[in-house]
Amino acid sequence: MSTWRELQGVLPVLSTPFNAKDEIDREILEREIEWVLGLGVDGVATGMVSEILRLSPVERMHLHEIVAERTKKLGGIIVLSAGGDTTRQAIEYAKHAQDCQADAVMVNPPLSTTLNDEQTLGHYCSILDATEIPLIVQDASGYVGRPLSMDVQVQLLKEYGKRIYFKPEAVPIAPRLSLFLEATDGKARVLEGSGGGALVDTFQRGIVGTMPGADTTWILVTLWRALKANDWDSINMISGPLASLLDLEHSLDAYLAVEKYLLVKQSIFTNEFVREPVGYRLDSQTRKEVDRIYELLYLRVFKKPSPTERKNGKS
Repeated sequence: MSTWRELQGVLPVLSTPFNAKDEIDREILEREIEWVLGLGVDGVATGMVSEILRLSPVERMHLHEIVAERTKKLGGIIVLSAGGDTTRQAIEYAKHAQDCQADAVMVNPPLSTTLNDEQTLGHYCSILDATEIPLIVQDASGYVGRPLSMDVQVQLLKEYGKRIYFKPEAVPIAPRLSLFLEATDGKARVLEGSGGGALVDTFQRGIVGTMPGADTTWILVTLWRALKANDWDSINMISGPLASLLDLEHSLDAYLAVEKYLLVKQSIFTNEFVREPVGYRLDSQTRKEVDRIYELLYLRVFKKPSPTERKNGKS
């Protein structure tokens, strides 16, 4: 494969819907894909918030087959998560994603072991040498517990050029991004990975796209367009409440709880099922706070009350 579609713009990471039998709900998943693409995103992705770590290898590949098939028909960019705790496993996932005609894979470092720089570089090089499609190097510091070495990332860019993208998640994200871009002479192509929380700052530093959750797609599409248009009135109206919403997503389980709650609220999902066990669930007061912020964002983006508010007689 000699040419690839550029990864850019808004690429939401899909949430995985489950039915009452704890199986992937294909109908709802396809509805989610159609919904986000209809909102004007550039493509879709899978990642940690897709609960891939809670899926069996067979389920994970089944999920990716559904995502790739539906997204391809609708013309969107396809990014599939291929991280694994062994190099062999990651290569298998990456090859499967390539067979699904994904535009890129996203790969986090192994989560169950600590690698030095040489081992980390070897892990990524092995995956890249076994496949042909582009690869997003996902820092995943919140899961791994340590930042991915900047030297390793610089070396990967030198060796693989345009096949490499980066999704930094180590804090402070924005200052580290500037250091990284300086170290790569501005050649690194970076996708923002904080759910949109660092988007305003990182956009001004030179990112090429953002990978938020599916539940906030319409917010991030609006914010991305406002940033490109230098529309600071819209940027300021949206970014504050968005940050307040993301503050409630303080862990993976909290992120999943808020995301699935909002997907049900927007009539995309029919339930909030998350793969058990989970260590966090929304209490009634947090649901009220999510509702408050959601209604504020809806009003600021669409200039009218949400369907829920209108149903309750507010106008």
